[in-house]
Amino acid sequence: MYHDAHVYIHIIKRRVRWLRGALRNLDQGASYIAQDNPKAAAKLVCHLRDSALLPGGQPNLGRPGRIPGTRELVLSNIPYILPYRVRNDTVEILRVFHTARQWPPKGNEHG
Repeated sequence: MYHDAHVYIHIIKRRVRWLRGALRNLDQGASYIAQDNPKAAAKLVCHLRDSALLPGGQPNLGRPGRIPGTRELVLSNIPYILPYRVRNDTVEILRVFHTARQWPPKGNEHG
């Protein structure tokens, strides 16, 4: 006989905070794309901002980062990576970078 089973999952929603470097990367990338296609730039920004909310509900969602203490959200449908770290109840978006770029920058391999 089948019985309904109720499974309760407690999800702690963390605040997502964009650090200055990430906002600067986002602005630079969008500005570059907007030179040729403003609609594509706006769509990219919306997609990246929406994607950045994911670790707020699942902080271990991204792969282990290349810098100790970080994780990296690899976006499957666009060639971007969002490195982030979790501090207490906050997920901090550290950068936004295209997969063709080097991360971390040379000389900054240890954060």
